[in-house]
Amino acid sequence: MVESGGLSERIAEHVAGFAADRLPESAIHAAKRALLDGVGVMLAASGMSPEVEPFVAYAATGNGGASIFGRGITTSASLAALANGAMAHALDFEDAFDPAPCHPDASLLPAALALLQTRAPTTGRDFLAAIAIGCDLVCRLGLALRREMEAGGWYPPPILGLFGASAAAARLVRLDARQTLDALSLALCQAGVPGEIKHSRDTVIRAVREALPAEAAVRAALLAAAGVRGFDAPFEGKGGFYRLYADGAYDPAAILDGLGEHFWIEQLSFKKWPACRGTHPFIEAVQALRATHGIAPDDVASILATGSDVQVMLAEPIERKRAPSVAIDAKFSIPFTIAAAMIDREVTLDSFDAASLADRGKLALAAKVGFERQADWGRDRAASGTVRIATTDGRVLEAEVDMAVGHFSRPIDDAALEAKFLACAARARQPLSPRAAADLATAIWTLDASEDARAALGEICYTT
Repeated sequence: MVESGGLSERIAEHVAGFAADRLPESAIHAAKRALLDGVGVMLAASGMSPEVEPFVAYAATGNGGASIFGRGITTSASLAALANGAMAHALDFEDAFDPAPCHPDASLLPAALALLQTRAPTTGRDFLAAIAIGCDLVCRLGLALRREMEAGGWYPPPILGLFGASAAAARLVRLDARQTLDALSLALCQAGVPGEIKHSRDTVIRAVREALPAEAAVRAALLAAAGVRGFDAPFEGKGGFYRLYADGAYDPAAILDGLGEHFWIEQLSFKKWPACRGTHPFIEAVQALRATHGIAPDDVASILATGSDVQVMLAEPIERKRAPSVAIDAKFSIPFTIAAAMIDREVTLDSFDAASLADRGKLALAAKVGFERQADWGRDRAASGTVRIATTDGRVLEAEVDMAVGHFSRPIDDAALEAKFLACAARARQPLSPRAAADLATAIWTLDASEDARAALGEICYTT
């Protein structure tokens, strides 16, 4: 049992004191992958997501040297983090961590990149270390939960992500261990995303949710640097994170065991399809059945999807999920993503545009999709699923995906990840030229050799 203050202090000491040159090369490479993927997704959202526009307009009123990606606009670090944070999840195309309820880099990268552009020069390796250490903390905090945050009415991903973003920000602002503890405390004061964002038909807050923790992380680090004192035990204290969000049910060993030795960033999942990770096994299963049996939409009498308890939110209420009214709800819909996988040649960003949401063929097919929970499947099967198709000629076709592609055990390789980045960069509001996008990808792959990460990533700052 960790003594009062001990857990938080050890986390802060690790975040502030772990030397970048001690980070294994595998973790450095994993941080490059996360950075490449995250930057690409934000650039694509700058041109494709109308939901981000109020955040961009608000952020553009500020002054400073931090970029709003894909717009050629600079503003303050906190406001850039806000706008880019809105972009980070708007397309639901960013990385994930399957064993815990988090998207570890969705608020971290906007916060870190904003500070990179506005603080003292940072080496590429130090910047990648900030990403790896912050990402690892998010995963560990999620793995330590022994009571689901949803049971208390909370929505975990942006809450957990705030602390990793704050850890990365603390390193980039060069906070010591005490100041890092202060920053994590200030982050706790700003943490709070209610589960209600899942339940209203027309809200888009779920899409742009990472804007708020990204901005909060920058604010927390800068206030801590200015001398604002926090708490001694923001995580394990009697009014700390785990008491507030999990009724005190957590295992500190999941945080401390292997801290500084094993980095969970090496086991992220990267998305092949721009939709909730929980829909991916069903997309993959439908595509496999199409390829094997040559079935067409008109051949389908009914479809039954079977998944875990975690995936119930992607199928209920069933009528709403069969006819989503906004893109983010379609991306969180098993019926709609199955219909897209059956009708579209490939499930792409265009599969969730306004025309697609109104497509009568997709809506008719989605209306034939039902969902059944597999009682013995827990969070470890959150990216698993079975699809059973009954055809109009009496056949029953079934495919099961044990773990959807993109998991570290079935990875998207570096070449495919770069291809995704280049395709996303081309969709920015002010798109990078193919040459500039390729140069930026090269800069990210070689960032650990750079003495000035800000200069190396300059194309992000000055897209025109």
